[in-house]
Amino acid sequence: MTTQKNPNLVQGKEIEGSDIEIQGDGVKLMAYQAKPKGGGSGAGIIVIHENRGLVPYTRDVVDGLASSGYTAVAPDLLSRDGGTASIEDIPAALQGISRERHLGDVKSVAAYLKGQADITRIGIIGFCFGGGITWHFAATNPDVAAAVPFYGGNPPLETVPNIKAPVFAVYGELDERINAGIPAITEAVKAAGTTFDTKTYAGAGHAFHNHTNPPDRYNAKAASDAWADALAWFDKYLR
Repeated sequence: MTTQKNPNLVQGKEIEGSDIEIQGDGVKLMAYQAKPKGGGSGAGIIVIHENRGLVPYTRDVVDGLASSGYTAVAPDLLSRDGGTASIEDIPAALQGISRERHLGDVKSVAAYLKGQADITRIGIIGFCFGGGITWHFAATNPDVAAAVPFYGGNPPLETVPNIKAPVFAVYGELDERINAGIPAITEAVKAAGTTFDTKTYAGAGHAFHNHTNPPDRYNAKAASDAWADALAWFDKYLR
């Protein structure tokens, strides 16, 4: 694990971050929220964690978005099971949960953001497992105004015509497993007329944006470039 500071933060921008609870369907969802001190852009962004759960890296993403002017919230999708900290095999636990449950909990987070007086538009970003959830959520929730899946698996292609949000999809050049699905999703979104762009970052593998990964997985150049591109997408479609 690296110990470097959060590379997603805009220096000099003050933010307010806290652990919160969000009312879900029959459960209180644990989440981390951050927002710009003094108010934001009027947009909220849901952050979906990797298959490691709600860990410091995800909180760094939330803080980075807040420092760029957004209210950001990352739910712990293991809340119903006691939360990330209480689970031994987090990837297995997440895989064993139905997609419908995950999407329902994310929908509760969207409802929470929509209920905030200063939020008028909602975006979503996710990484790895969370990238797949981002695709699925965009395909099932027309209220999403912009989506940025990082190296996420494709949603069922028959659901792609339901996507109303502009989507920017991020991939790493060396991520062969996920990249195998790029031609199919590209063809599907173009056929559906979805506003769409994608970029594959040179020399980068899966989870290249996670700065807490070992140096052979974290790619600082690709991570910085992809983060800037993701922010540009949100700036265009959320602000």
